[in-house]
Amino acid sequence: MTDKIKIAELTSEEARQYLNKDAVILLPMGSLEDQGTHAPMGDYLAAECVALDIARAARAEGVPTFIAPVIPFGGADYFGSSHGGIAISQATLAALLDDMFASLARHGLTKILVINGHGGNVGPINDVSLKWRQRNGMFVASMYLWQISYELLKDILGPEQAAKSSGHGGDPLTSIGLHYYPEILRLDLRHAPPKGQKAMGVEVAGFAAIKYDGARLQAPIEAIESAPHGVWGGDPVHCSAETGKALSDRLVKIGAGFIRDHVAKGFAA
Repeated sequence: MTDKIKIAELTSEEARQYLNKDAVILLPMGSLEDQGTHAPMGDYLAAECVALDIARAARAEGVPTFIAPVIPFGGADYFGSSHGGIAISQATLAALLDDMFASLARHGLTKILVINGHGGNVGPINDVSLKWRQRNGMFVASMYLWQISYELLKDILGPEQAAKSSGHGGDPLTSIGLHYYPEILRLDLRHAPPKGQKAMGVEVAGFAAIKYDGARLQAPIEAIESAPHGVWGGDPVHCSAETGKALSDRLVKIGAGFIRDHVAKGFAA
C-alpha cells in the first residue's frame, strides 16, 4: 500500500492500482465563515485534519483508506453576513456532491464516508445520499464532526465544564484548532459570547432563532445579529489544545472503527 493518503497526490497509475473495490474514500467538507474573531474562518481545515487522522487509523486496521480533496465552501445559511466568507447555495452543493458520487461510482468506488464540519451541509448530504441509495443501492453515511463532539465533550470535560466551553466560536472547533494548527489562531482577539442580544426588538435565542414568552421561534436572523463576534454559547477562554487532542482522538477512534466494521464491508447485513 502506498504511503499517500490524499487522492490528489496519487499518480494516475497509482490510482488505477490502489483505488480498487476495497478502497474506502473519505469526503471531507466544511465551510468558510466566521468562527470567532480569534479563529480561522475555514473550519474545513479541521475537517480535513480529522479526516487524515481517521484515514491513518483505518489503515492501521488494515483498511485501504484515501481522502478526496476537501470541499471548502459550505451550504449557504445565516452566515452570509460573515465578512470575507464564501458559501454556495444548497442546490449547488447538492449538485457538487452528486457529481462527486457519480465520478466515484463510475469506477466502482462506492465505499464512501463523508466527514462533515458544517451544519449547513447536512441537508444536501442527506438528500444526495438518499438519492444514490435509491438509484443503485450505494449507502453513504456521514460524520457531522461537531454534532458528535458536543456529546463527547460532556464525557471528556464533564457536563458542567463542557457547557462553559461548548458553542459556536468555542468548543469543539477552537480546541480542535489549538491541537492541529495553533499557529494560526489569535487568542488575543477572542471575545466572550454576547448577553442580552436582541434583533428586530426581540430577544435572540441563537442562530436563526428568537425567543418570546419562553418559546423559541425560527426567524430570518443573520449570524452577525446573533453573534457579532462569531461566538455563541460557549466561551473560547475555556478551550485548550489538551481538550482538542482528547476530542480528536475520540473522533478518530469512532471514524476508524466505523470504517472497519461497516464501511469497508459495504454495510453487509
